[in-house]
Amino acid sequence: MDLQAVLQELETLGTERIKKLYMSHGAHEPLFGVAVGAMKPLARRIAKNQPLAEELYATGNYDAMYFAGVIADPKAMSAADFERWMEAAYFYMLSDYVVAVTLAETDIAQQVADRWIPSGQELYMSAGWSCYEWLLGSRPDAEFDRAKLSAMLDQVGRTIHSQPERAKYAMNNFVISVGISYLPLHDEAVRVAAHVGQVDVTMGKTACKTPLATESIQKAVDKGRLGFKRRNVRC
Repeated sequence: MDLQAVLQELETLGTERIKKLYMSHGAHEPLFGVAVGAMKPLARRIAKNQPLAEELYATGNYDAMYFAGVIADPKAMSAADFERWMEAAYFYMLSDYVVAVTLAETDIAQQVADRWIPSGQELYMSAGWSCYEWLLGSRPDAEFDRAKLSAMLDQVGRTIHSQPERAKYAMNNFVISVGISYLPLHDEAVRVAAHVGQVDVTMGKTACKTPLATESIQKAVDKGRLGFKRRNVRC
């Protein structure tokens, strides 16, 4: 399928209800309002296609940009490619759920995320912390430097409440991910979560709330899900 054929099919899958939902989270025109689940049959037909993904992402259409992440070939993307994608990621559903998710399936994920976290730019920071969330939930513990993650937990404990809104949300999720998915620092993550407490994040026009890290980790403990790892990062 070429670009126009994919855009036409995405348009037929869009609904006004989903479009309004995405816009309440920060999406803006152009977009069709396609539910993620509705994209899956189309994604199976196309499989990975990096050239097509690049064309879709460049349209600026939110649904096309999201779908670009679904069919992208992360291993074919360089650090410069991810920087370019971040430049066009105008709200958190792109930075955290398209760019960061795609980055998490590469060998350069930590290298790139480590540059974004201290950048001082809200969505770059959010994407960097979110990338670690996806990594921790999918990669073996042995792939991570315990001392480095411990220092990151300490950074969250000291600074989270003074960070930009989306960075705060992603940092809170990072603590939860360490507490659930990285067993060597479970106890430390629990202590940081208790110290941080409730994180207040402005969610705009949505009814979303920031999860309380202590509760989220404890729920995983109660369900016997400590050490949980996803098979795949992307949907």
